[in-house]
Amino acid sequence: MLSIIKSGGVLGIDGYIVDVEVSLSKGLPQFLTVGLPDTAVKESKERVKSAITNSGFNFPSKKIVVNLAPADIQKQGTLYDLPIAIGILNNTGIINSDLEKTAFIGELALDGKLRKVKGVLPIALKLKEEGFERIILPGENENEAGLVKDLKVYGFNHLKEIVDFLNGNISKNPVKIDIDSIFNIEENSLLDFKDVKGQYSVKKALEIAAAGFHNLLMIGSPGSGKTMLARRFISILPPLTFEEAIETTKIHSVAGELNDFIIRTRPFIEAHHTASDVSIIGGGTIPKPGLVSLAHNGVLFLDELPEFKRNVLEVLRQPLEDKKVSVSRASGKFEFPANFQLIAAANPCPCGYKTDPYKECTCSQNQIKRYLGKISGPLLDRIDILVNVMPVKTEDLSKKEEGESSKNIRERVLKAVEIQKERFKDLPINFNSQMSSSMVDKFVNLKPEAENILKTYINRYKLTARSYYKILKVSRTLADLENKNQVETKHIIEAINYKVSEDIFS
Repeated sequence: MLSIIKSGGVLGIDGYIVDVEVSLSKGLPQFLTVGLPDTAVKESKERVKSAITNSGFNFPSKKIVVNLAPADIQKQGTLYDLPIAIGILNNTGIINSDLEKTAFIGELALDGKLRKVKGVLPIALKLKEEGFERIILPGENENEAGLVKDLKVYGFNHLKEIVDFLNGNISKNPVKIDIDSIFNIEENSLLDFKDVKGQYSVKKALEIAAAGFHNLLMIGSPGSGKTMLARRFISILPPLTFEEAIETTKIHSVAGELNDFIIRTRPFIEAHHTASDVSIIGGGTIPKPGLVSLAHNGVLFLDELPEFKRNVLEVLRQPLEDKKVSVSRASGKFEFPANFQLIAAANPCPCGYKTDPYKECTCSQNQIKRYLGKISGPLLDRIDILVNVMPVKTEDLSKKEEGESSKNIRERVLKAVEIQKERFKDLPINFNSQMSSSMVDKFVNLKPEAENILKTYINRYKLTARSYYKILKVSRTLADLENKNQVETKHIIEAINYKVSEDIFS
């Protein structure tokens, strides 16, 4: 007898349909799994056999062959336990139900309980696209799959419950997710800019970065507050849209980094300077998303930037420009989205005190040159805003009153974001930093005086065309924060000051 049970798998971050073909025939009892299964899939036979018998059903003493089609794609993980078990039970007549347009995924424990699996959301999206009507999976995954509209999702905790449901012995309603209430969450009061005393110019730079989705690098001496400011940056970012949340959740689901059933706020991914290039960019024998993809629609924070290996920093150049990562392997080419915002922090020299007005730098020029040399010109060229972070003055530290709150800053950011949404409503972008050169020419009109100032600085510092357009994009964001239709001379001058820094990289 042959049963074909529908399931799914993940390639990159996209789902695909898998036919789990289960054949029972006469012969010596054995259990064979074919179709390029990995070790976890091969071991499913032991889990499936124990789960069936411990759920009160008889396991057939026959030759069992399981084929996972398409057979030319390697199958990974434990999500095929459930469809294999359903195929066996269907062949033996224990299940009497129409399984057409129904898909199954889930890991089985030895006692028949269902365990959570990775990659449910992209599989559910693919099932909906292919016209499936319902999916049956572990209860812990039901909310994640329930994000897909017009797909009936049924979550169960035990194999026996699924058999009873399919045979009509018990009834169950599909899960329903209230999309409108998903993002109604309280603000994180533990990370607020009101806790940061002084640093008014740096806060302004972070506000500009948040409003236009600009990349930013903070350079300053140890203890000046760079990390503290960066970790509070997330509190002033605009909220995720539902479409952005689905995109981000898919990536985290595939990577096994999904703690809730949906990503509700923009991700803040902090990479340690010992991270490898593969962990940052993604890849591996079977490619998986890296930190730049986990930061999609959010922030990638690199603290102590010159302490990262040079090759690790250089792999950031492509995703910063293309907003995606392309990984080629023998099994195919994979693309992972990587539309992230880079926030980085660095000391100005090995000892850290080159720009400190109160402490003397002990580094030689060669040491400083080698240290900052890890931040290559092409990488620096992709950073929109460069800001010097000075130590907080004693009089600012001793003040009892709080600084400006994240809530107030975020209100200004949201107003600027709304202006950009209206501006780009007919274009496939959302923020000023994402404008192409032709869009910059259209939306950033300069007065002759402002244009002359910009040309003077471009020629003086030999800035690239990329830097030229980044200055214009930042100036457009500055004008939006002031609700100005036209970019003024003061906006250009301020944007130039954020891009050019004589005292640090000279």
